[in-house]
Amino acid sequence: MVGFTRLTALGARRWEPGAIKYATDGLCTSIFLNSVNIVKYLIMANILASCKQTRFHLLDENPSAEIDVEGLGIVVTSAASEDDAKSKAKGKSKAKTAGRELISDGHLRLKGGIHYGLLGRNGTGKSTLLRAMAEKLIPGISHATRVAILQQTDEDGPGGNASLRLEKSVLESVLSSDEARNEVRRTADFLSKSFETENPLEPVMAIRKIRCQHAEKMLFLAHKNANLKSGARGLQARKDLKVAEAKLESTREMVAQEPDSIDAGAIQTDTQEAVETLQTLQSQLEEMNHADMKKEARRILLGLGFKEDAFNKKVSTLSGGWRMRCMLASTLVQKPDIMILDEPTNFLDLLGVVWLENYLKQQREDSETTIVLVSHDRDFINAVCEEIVILRDQKLNYFRGNLAAYEQDFEEQKLYLGRMKEAQERQTAHMEASIQQNLKIGKKTNDDNKLRQAKSRQKRVDDRMGLQVSANGGRFKLNRDLVGYHFTCRAEIEVPTDERGATMSLPDATELRFPGPLVSLEAVTFQYKKNDRAVLDDINLVVHIGDRVGIMGLNGSGKTTLIRVLNGQIPPSKGKVSTHSRLKVGYYGQHSVEELQERGRMEPGLTALGLLLAESDGTLNEGEVRGLLSSMGLQGRIASDVPVGKLSGGQLVRLALARIVWSAPQLLILDEITTHLDFHTVTALATALSSFNGAIILVSHDRFLVRSVIEGKRDTDHKLDEDFEGLEQEQEETNSRRRSVYVLKAGQLNEQTKGVQQFEQSLVKRVQKMLAI
Repeated sequence: MVGFTRLTALGARRWEPGAIKYATDGLCTSIFLNSVNIVKYLIMANILASCKQTRFHLLDENPSAEIDVEGLGIVVTSAASEDDAKSKAKGKSKAKTAGRELISDGHLRLKGGIHYGLLGRNGTGKSTLLRAMAEKLIPGISHATRVAILQQTDEDGPGGNASLRLEKSVLESVLSSDEARNEVRRTADFLSKSFETENPLEPVMAIRKIRCQHAEKMLFLAHKNANLKSGARGLQARKDLKVAEAKLESTREMVAQEPDSIDAGAIQTDTQEAVETLQTLQSQLEEMNHADMKKEARRILLGLGFKEDAFNKKVSTLSGGWRMRCMLASTLVQKPDIMILDEPTNFLDLLGVVWLENYLKQQREDSETTIVLVSHDRDFINAVCEEIVILRDQKLNYFRGNLAAYEQDFEEQKLYLGRMKEAQERQTAHMEASIQQNLKIGKKTNDDNKLRQAKSRQKRVDDRMGLQVSANGGRFKLNRDLVGYHFTCRAEIEVPTDERGATMSLPDATELRFPGPLVSLEAVTFQYKKNDRAVLDDINLVVHIGDRVGIMGLNGSGKTTLIRVLNGQIPPSKGKVSTHSRLKVGYYGQHSVEELQERGRMEPGLTALGLLLAESDGTLNEGEVRGLLSSMGLQGRIASDVPVGKLSGGQLVRLALARIVWSAPQLLILDEITTHLDFHTVTALATALSSFNGAIILVSHDRFLVRSVIEGKRDTDHKLDEDFEGLEQEQEETNSRRRSVYVLKAGQLNEQTKGVQQFEQSLVKRVQKMLAI
């Protein structure tokens, strides 16, 4: 269900057996009845959501701050499968919908004011679940619940770029993002203009149109309510439905009434109601306090990196990254009941990330907004989130604590349950051997005691083996924890498995025939124009084989310009750039994924296998290319059958990496490589880069990746793979790697003696001053 502003164009209605259908402005709603459960299907943009029968109070204007939806199912369908779903809803059978099932019999539970981190591998349905919540496709989210969402994509609808007011200035666009306030203001303006005319019937017709629109909304909700409830509540809901239908018919008749036939009493009554409604709306606008909202919007925009002189720029003139920051500001300023943030740190520099981190932590104390966020930045999740929601195997699991605590608990559970299962398997094997021995002896000697003993032990093996703890963590008791005639034995012990997805590995660098630096910058200065300020000012940098160099800095500080000079894409204005004569460079740019997406659109049939075969130009055969793609996590049919245009963001990153490493370069230059990755893949990437025997120059705002790859540190809060090679392994070698973290500021490249921590601490001080304003 979308915002009610889209429901005012309600079209013709028709009744069908077992279903109620509406068509309105791109929205199709179908409600199928079932004798056991009442399951509601809402189809919008190919997302279909269902749940069990509930006691949701959909018409409550002051809903609970909590969401508790059991039996949640989410399926992504195509337009054709929607028709198939409707045709299969016959009699009392549940509709079987063709499509990809993302969540099956899940339990969505959100408490008011809690900050949740949503985890799951790429492609498991995190973004789909968030959009279903924002569009209120999920039953149990009341129409009165205010939801704001920031999405990764540029789609239409909430969170998409289409929601930005491109013709307005940055500040005006942010201030106009609150749809609840906009609706109140539009209605107030509509009524106010009716009083400005000389026609005394204008206020009468205006208030009648407003009543009609409200009646249409209430009818839609009444239909929804009646088909979600059964029994006594269902009977009352159906009575309310008839009242809503009669109310809408009455208001339509009043709107259609000829002005000449309206009596004086009705004019006086409706005019008085219009006056009172206008006063109420104006009071609501005053309570929303536009001045405070404007002050908060300016504070947020400054925190996200906008300068004062950029507030009056039109949104249409901004680049994609700054538009995303504008959208993030539009989401933060609304103060909704539920705020959904899907990868909010993607287009922020480290200062913006630290500011947002501290801002959301401050909201825990000052606001009752529930926040659900997805992020690949581990430090960000740990700092902001109080609870973790894990989307895995089409189920939603919950953990009270941050990501670091969850990973520690996961490892402890894996160890505990693994030992329990091993011990129980040994016990079961011993008991089964004893059973066979007793059966053999009992049958041979006709010893009934031995046979009874064997039968008793067999029953114990069948019924008493399994999980030794209850759902509450206490010791399992048969008469308490195994209730119900259909349960005959305990649950099997399931040892949790790591969910890090496919691993990644990089080919070794090509050997150099003679030693020497791979690349060196000597007193390099760069200016785009002769009289402009120097973007790079007297830069000196030498990189040898095996070195690890991290470059950090704020957006606009010149990091990408430095990388382009290093890579030979642009010549320096002054100074000298020298490279090894046999140097091979693998360069991953910020727009590598976008370039692959564009290539996929231009060549719809192009696959990852075909792309690498063409680019290697016979150097690699099909088997070698498949092996390379498999080592990057693109196995089997994904490599050979799925078009490049259909690959996910994470898969495109893997393909882009494969494109730059197939020639075994000695130097990898990686510019913001984590943008499209989930944190499992970031961990796999960190492990793969740690064991690369060539040199790495990494430009990133991801503190975890820089600490692990460049500094070689195993974070105590983040578990890395056993194959990770860091400082511990280097201590055993005679020649340790050179590891340096630099910050580019005002054209100068400054080495951080304490690494990422030193840069982060300097930014925290700046953020604290900004938040104190």
